[in-house]
Amino acid sequence: MKVLIDNGHGENTPGKRSPDGRLREWEYTRRIAGMVIIGLRNKGIDAERIVKEMVDIPLSVRCRRANTIYRETGGNAILVSIHCNAAGSGSDWLSAHGWSVFVSNNASVNSKSLAVCLGETAIKKDVFVRQPMPGQLFWMQNLAICRDTVCPAILTENFFQDNKEDVEYLLSDEGKLMVTQIHVDGIIDYLKKNKR
Repeated sequence: MKVLIDNGHGENTPGKRSPDGRLREWEYTRRIAGMVIIGLRNKGIDAERIVKEMVDIPLSVRCRRANTIYRETGGNAILVSIHCNAAGSGSDWLSAHGWSVFVSNNASVNSKSLAVCLGETAIKKDVFVRQPMPGQLFWMQNLAICRDTVCPAILTENFFQDNKEDVEYLLSDEGKLMVTQIHVDGIIDYLKKNKR
């Protein structure tokens, strides 16, 4: 199984940063994506970044890249898109906080299973997981990166870039390691449960 990692946005994406400018989503998620890929490869898992460019790549191109790899692997790939959440426009500190995972409205059973594996991993690590309702670990939205890819696909929102405490945590070594391990351990759990 090949694991495709999509880091959200690019250096030319407007906004997408903490109110104090210390956390820039494109830069942060790019770093985390790299750490996740290394973590998976160290466990013998084939992992690849689908956006090697520093600039933002259109969602249609990202989806096309993932779909091409999925076909090349004979339908043996999954996609994880890594982001940081925001409750507002980025100009003010707000109170929304925590970690969450999303699938598309047309999500497959495997996409939902992948989302659950990451959500359960986060809970096991004592991370506050935002849920749309009790007992449902994933949110459903019309997200192009998940909707228009043919492989199982999820999008993670790793805490809030407009919550002061979340930003401090995200920028800490402990926070970076935690965000990385949620992804690595959750993906490994999914792969174990879905061995072919």
